Amino acid sequence: MASSRSFSEEQFQEACAELQNPGLLGWNRQMESRGLTVYRKLNRPTGLYEYKLIGTLRAPPDLLADICMDLGYIRRQIPQVTETYETECNGETVIYMKMEFPFLLAARDCVYVRQRRELDFRGQKVQVVLAKTTSVPQFPERSDFIRVRQCQVKLAVQSNGSNQSKVFIYCFINPGGWIPSWIINLVAKNGVPGFLANLEDACLRCQRRT
Repeated sequence: MASSRSFSEEQFQEACAELQNPGLLGWNRQMESRGLTVYRKLNRPTGLYEYKLIGTLRAPPDLLADICMDLGYIRRQIPQVTETYETECNGETVIYMKMEFPFLLAARDCVYVRQRRELDFRGQKVQVVLAKTTSVPQFPERSDFIRVRQCQVKLAVQSNGSNQSKVFIYCFINPGGWIPSWIINLVAKNGVPGFLANLEDACLRCQRRT
């Protein structure tokens, strides 16, 4: 398991607490999709939206966390991802991801750390996955790619009975470059239902194979 230096104990505990009480003051409800309610809030410095997804999915917590940690799943589900791999840097597992887009959009790459932990929170077993962008000398910026500098994801899940999970997801991604913020926000809004559908369907396929 990777060192936890990038994520504090408090951050894991906060993810568990948000699963129980997501703190929606200032957040606007956007839609319902696959048993989850999607909320968003404007990140004023960037003009982009942060998202919270709250509800239930038809899969056990361990399986949901397994799939979210699976780089192969990311490559299969996001066609723009052309390369992704992980390596050890100073005792931590660091992931490099390369993304190429059609038309006039520049290629991008991203370097991030992530960690998964199982916690006992107020008598409940909770699976937590945290991820965020980082900078390490092993992955210097390339002139032919725009480096994604801002990306943060939090996932917390616990059993909700009947092979279901209570789910909390937070995500904020700033792809950088000169893409207008309204285009990024539109893509993010339209992409959320597909992301949830793919995640749940992947879990259901795994369950049918076992």
